[in-house]
Amino acid sequence: MNKYKWLIIILNLVLLLVYFNYSVVEKETLLKNGQPILLKLAPVDPRSLMQGDYMNLRYDIANNINAEKIPKRGYCVVKLDTKGIAEQVRFQKDPTPLRTGEHLIKYTSPNQWRINIGAESFFFQEGQSEKYDAAEYGGIKTDKDGNSLLIGLYDENLKLIK
Repeated sequence: MNKYKWLIIILNLVLLLVYFNYSVVEKETLLKNGQPILLKLAPVDPRSLMQGDYMNLRYDIANNINAEKIPKRGYCVVKLDTKGIAEQVRFQKDPTPLRTGEHLIKYTSPNQWRINIGAESFFFQEGQSEKYDAAEYGGIKTDKDGNSLLIGLYDENLKLIK
């Protein structure tokens, strides 16, 4: 039995490493090939005593919605203007229908007041908060399945804040 115990432990470790590496490759592919989208930010509280300096992000496309009337999980369909800024078109449960020029962003609705797209926090180095006060847009990259990844914050001139 002792022989099988070690075999099971090693097999679990290998499976964990395979899953972890798959996840990393998936995110790297999204960063490389994803569709860049800028989301207008809504006002937020920029600090947490327990976590250090960070910005809790809220997006304008998630404001003024009645989350009771949309599915708990689904897709926010957006269209991009000429500058790459997203405008909310609709919320839907399934990835289709999708018209030309529309993009998907997966969301969850934890309560009746808001939706989350998975990029709700932006951590930065301690003492750098003033630099990010000028943030007007959150930049994400999305794939065809609606997966999104936060790539940075942008100022009113659509320049990445570094």
